[in-house]
Amino acid sequence: QAQLVESGGGVVQAGGSLRLSCAASGITFNDNGGGWFRQAPGKGREFVAAVSWIGSHVYYADAVKGRFLLGRDDARKTLFLQMDRLKTDDTAVYYCALGKAVAVRTQSLYSHWGQGTQVTVSS
Repeated sequence: QAQLVESGGGVVQAGGSLRLSCAASGITFNDNGGGWFRQAPGKGREFVAAVSWIGSHVYYADAVKGRFLLGRDDARKTLFLQMDRLKTDDTAVYYCALGKAVAVRTQSLYSHWGQGTQVTVSS
């Protein structure tokens, strides 16, 4: 059974940093693309960053470009999201996802999802 477990969320002051991890099990990790999405209170879930299934190209939402960095460790079956210079607008539940998504921003193309981890950025 495929399982994704996020960790690393928490409370941080604006301008601070957090590093999220997503550990995968029961899935061929290096045969999938991976993405991070987030859902702020009262809003829909939105794309944050992803590495494509084909070519391992990395993409970022405009709102996080230059501040967030996505990485993956195939040996450890782990996806990372380094978040620097955090803003209060980054407060959300962050989800990782794996799948053979050609269009990396399309949530429905990801077949596996984690349970989410809360990130709260205080002013």
